[in-house]
This record gives sequence, C-alpha cells and structure tokens, in this order.
Amino acid sequence: MKKKMFIPLFLAALCLAGCQKTTPAGWAPGKPLDRGAVKIGVIHVDDAKSGYSYAHDMGIREAQQKTALRDGQVIRKFNVNDADPIMVEYMMSEAITEGANIIVAISWGHMDICEKLALKYPNVIFVNASGHKKNDTNFTNYFGRVYQARYLSGIAAGLKTKSNKIGFVAAMDKSNSEVTGGLNAFALGVESVNPNARVYVSVTYSWFDPSGERQATQKLLDEGCDVIAQHCDSPAPQIEAERAGVWGIGYNSDMSREAPRAVLTSVIWEWGVYYTALINSVIDGSFTTAPYFGGLADGMVDITPLNSMLATPDMETTIAGAKERILNDKFNVFDGVMETNDGRTAGTAGTTLSDSEITGGIDWYYRNITELQ
Repeated sequence: MKKKMFIPLFLAALCLAGCQKTTPAGWAPGKPLDRGAVKIGVIHVDDAKSGYSYAHDMGIREAQQKTALRDGQVIRKFNVNDADPIMVEYMMSEAITEGANIIVAISWGHMDICEKLALKYPNVIFVNASGHKKNDTNFTNYFGRVYQARYLSGIAAGLKTKSNKIGFVAAMDKSNSEVTGGLNAFALGVESVNPNARVYVSVTYSWFDPSGERQATQKLLDEGCDVIAQHCDSPAPQIEAERAGVWGIGYNSDMSREAPRAVLTSVIWEWGVYYTALINSVIDGSFTTAPYFGGLADGMVDITPLNSMLATPDMETTIAGAKERILNDKFNVFDGVMETNDGRTAGTAGTTLSDSEITGGIDWYYRNITELQ
C-alpha cells in the first residue's frame, strides 16, 4: 500500500519540479556568464564515497577550487538510479529549480533525459559523461581515452600473474563499446608482456552492483584467476581479491584505499581536467557543444603509482616505456590488424581505430579473452 501511494506522490513532485517554467537566469549561448552566477548540478549514481561517482566528485572539487567557485555554487544529487528515468528527470529538474545552470550528468543512463531537458531548458547547459548524444546549443558529451591507461594496467597484470589467468569484472557485455574497448586494451597490454596469459571476463550487467560484483569476482577466483581487474563502479572486486589473497587492478579512483594488500595500481580518471575547462568556457563565453575526448597527454586518464610492496622489479620500467610510446611514438593501442576470440579480425594494417570506432564500434573480444557464463 505504501508503495502504491508513493508513486503518484513522486510523479506529482516530478511535475512540480519539471513542469514549472522557473529556470535559472544568466547563461545564453555564446555569452559570458559572471563567475558568481555559475551554479552546477551534479547527478551522481551512488553515494560518491568510492569509485566512479567519487572520482567525479573529486574532479568537481578540484575544478571548484581552480575556478574559485563557492561551495553554494555546487548542488549534488546522490544515489540517482540511472536505470530509473523518472528519478533522473526529477533530480535534474530539482537541481534546475534550485538554480543550476550547468547539469553534470555522469552516467550513460542519464543521456536521454539530458537530451529531453536540454530542449525544455535552453538556458541550461547539459554535459553527459560517456554518452554520444548532443545538440548544437546546450547539450554535449565528454569522455576520454581510458583505453590508454587500461593498456598500461594490463602490463602490470600480465607481469604479476602466476597462474596466467587474469580476471575482469565487466559492467556490460561486449555489445557496450565503452566497457569492451577498455577490456580489449587491457588484454592487449597483458599479451604484450605475457602471451601465455588469458583474460577471463565475468559480466554483471550493472554499472553499480556491489553484490553482483562480488559474485562475479568469486566466479573468476573459482576459475583460478590471481589478478582481478574491473570496469564497474564499486571497490567490491578489489576487496574480494584482497580477502582471497590475490592481486587487483582498481578503477575510477585509487582503490588501494579499500584493498591496500591487493591493488597493484588503479586506472583513474582526472575529471577535474574537463570540469575546469568547462567552467572556464562558460565564464568566458567560449562554451560549445563539441564533445571532449582527452587522454594521457591531457592528464585526463592515468594509472596510480605502483604498489611498491607488490610490483615486480621490471613493472615500473616496462610501463614507463609503454607510456612513452603512447605519448611520443604515436602508438595508439588499437593499431593494425587484431584477432578476435571468435576467429575474425578487426582493424586494418597500417592504421589505427578511429575515435568513433573506439567509443561506439567495438563489439568484439580480443583473442586472449574468455567470457564466463
């Protein structure tokens, strides 16, 4: 009964926040916005205490400091389930009625609501992490070449494994290019130093599901994997790796905080690079909806310093050499012809995959990957 009563009340609240025409004043396309008028609404998928949302929150805090915004100029909405479009729309609309003229939506699952509300609120900027939709005035997307850091972390895993079985907890299956591109880059890094190793992937079909991530990790441990990497939001796989006495590769934030005896390194996002540029562009009037796609060279992605207690003697120099190749020798990870695990090939000799292929066209697993059922 309580659930039935809650639904109409929730929809009424949504209408109150989303149907009202009250919108923040100030921003207009091509016009500078006074620093004191900037107000950012950040839509988090969880409580931002670790992992993906935490990394975004650290990026917002860094940008806030660098652009001299007051605490009151940032509105944070936590635990916004990106699989619930009604909740997403309500929380974005609520942030706008509270004065936000920039909506930072950090999940792919927020994309369609951003597109909808961007039409409704033309004086609000919407930026969506990892999505692909945009318009010509107030809606864009941003992401980065995380596959570069994934490749480096694969080297660490390939050098550390004793069983030659490396696990990877994936939020989505191979139809999702964001996850699969990073997994393939990781597998390429593994193979570059250990051609005998295989990468086993267990899929949770959720970006944030600590329980499901623990179960997926257990499958990989049962398979004999002694390094656990991940593309999912919580540190659960790293915590499980530590409990099992094996090693791990964290993601999004430095997960050695949660599993110091397991984590070799973490693939991290430095979201503050983009958020600082975004805020400055709004202030000086140069904001456009051209998508942002930064990498190692921009400081947008990286890996954390190696765990000195766990790193092999050659790990640091090997990773440093690979990073140098990416930064200065035009090595692009997805170069040339690559064999898939089902006997096909991807890529073309003498070329590298384009950004559009990497972000939206990778629906295959590299040859050393096995998916657990």
